[in-house]
Parts: sequence; structure tokens; C-alpha cells
Amino acid sequence: MSADAPITLRNRHTGGTEVEKVYGEAWLRRIYGNPLGLAALHLLVKRAVFSSFYGRAMDRPSSSGRVAPFVKAYGLDVREFAEEDLASYRTFNEFFYRRLKPSARPVDPRPDMAVLPADGRHLGFQDAGAVKGIFAKGQSFDIPSLVADRALGEKYARGTVVCSRLCPVDYHRFHFPVGGTPGAPVLTDGPLFSVNPIALRRRVSYLWENKRRRVSVDAGPFGLVTIMAVGATNVGSIVDTYEPGRTVAKGEENGYFRFGGSFLATLFEPGRIRLEPDLVEAGETAVELYAKVGSPLGRLA
Repeated sequence: MSADAPITLRNRHTGGTEVEKVYGEAWLRRIYGNPLGLAALHLLVKRAVFSSFYGRAMDRPSSSGRVAPFVKAYGLDVREFAEEDLASYRTFNEFFYRRLKPSARPVDPRPDMAVLPADGRHLGFQDAGAVKGIFAKGQSFDIPSLVADRALGEKYARGTVVCSRLCPVDYHRFHFPVGGTPGAPVLTDGPLFSVNPIALRRRVSYLWENKRRRVSVDAGPFGLVTIMAVGATNVGSIVDTYEPGRTVAKGEENGYFRFGGSFLATLFEPGRIRLEPDLVEAGETAVELYAKVGSPLGRLA
């Protein structure tokens, strides 16, 4: 697939194929698609100060004027919002990490089914060690670098991975895919490259170079499940909303991203789970699957 090809995806909920309407597409293509843009990327855009500046702008009261036009431009359904009155959001960032009504995202109740941790575009890989291409041919996982721990990375070397890419238009709270006992978050610092396919088709290693946060969950029959929250350009921060050491239920909130696109990688030990067929197909074809948090990820093996 060409790095500059349109971003197409399959929608689990409608059964259709869609072309993604990319927030800031022209800017992304200029930055990642030509030498002058790449110079700007390394001199400024990837640096935390750039994203911090943009994040602060989204925290100003004047940014609230962006909310209604954004909702209209991207066709968001305000009936899903916990607070439907758009005037109640004091800043754009407050709107960005909004809560939804529980009824808007039901969690699959089957005890042997893990669920997707976020709204987004997903790729599933049953065996991370056999991957021949992530977003583009010839790109594979570096799991130890992704989790920033060599021993932990070896545990997942032939494990199962689900990649979940969140766009600025998405609900930006993320949830536990399984029940269990989560440990303390572990933060790894790094730059903030884009995680849009416009960038990742050119260099998937941005995922394990970026700032990221790791939480591992002792999930009983599902084994040790690790969730990597990866920051990206214009992500102000990754915020934890869970309590380490307290048992959580499947689908319970884990945290949220402040403004920007962002990414989750969910890792299972080998032989613990059988991914849903549409997730596996997405990984094999590099055509992402759009699906919502709480919907099926895979069954116990």
C-alpha cells in the first residue's frame, strides 16, 4: 500500500467500507511527505514543547468556540455525550476528553470475551512474531522496545497484539479490555510523532519512540495483559483514572488522552486468546477495522 494512498477502513457496526476524513490531513502530508517537512518535524513538531503549546491553547476558554463547528464538521452524535449541551464545555480540551453515557458503549458481557479498549481503528495480530507488515509491508513489531522492558517484551514476543488508533474525532477515554488487578503505570518519555497512517506507513517505529505509558493487568485466565498508551503530536498528556492494585471489571475506565490523536497497543501472552476474525483480517490486509469500545476483541483460547 502506498504511503500516500487514501486511508480506508472497514466499519464493524455498519459492514461498510469508508474513507477516513483526516483531521489536519494537508498539514500531515506536508510534514511527513517531503524533505522540508521532515526537517520541521525533527526541529520542532516532534518535540514536547510544540504539543504542550498546542495543548495549552486547547485549555483556554476561547477554545470553546471550536466545539460546535467540530461536532458539525465530523457528524458527532451529541445524544451519546454524558453532557449534551455543547455550551457546558468550558474549553475544547474539556470537550475532547468528554464522558459518554454508559448506554452509548455497552460492554460485551460474556466472561470468556475480552473487549476492545477504545473507540478507534484496529488491527489484530494473533502472533506478533509472524507479522510481515504493520501499516506497510516490511514493517514488524519491536515488542521489547514498545513495552520498554526487555524481559516483559520477551514474554510477548510470540503473543497476540491489538493496535487501536484513535483520531481527534473519537471518544478519547480508554478502558480495560479484561477484568483483573492492574499494577502501577510505568511512563517512558520520548518525542511525539504522529500516529496517523500517513506517518506510520513510512515508519512504524514511531510507536515505540514516542512517549508512552504501560499498565499490566493480572487477568486470571487471560494471563498478564499489558496495555500501552502511546502519545502523539498535540497530545497534551495521558491521564490515569484507575487505582493501581484495586480489582477492575472488564470495560472499566483506565484513563484518557488530552487533545490529539493517540494509540493503544493491547498485548496478550501466547496461547491465551483467539482474536475475532475481522480483527485478524484487518491485520493481514492493513485495512483497519473501525469498532467501538466494549465490543468483542477475542475469546479465551
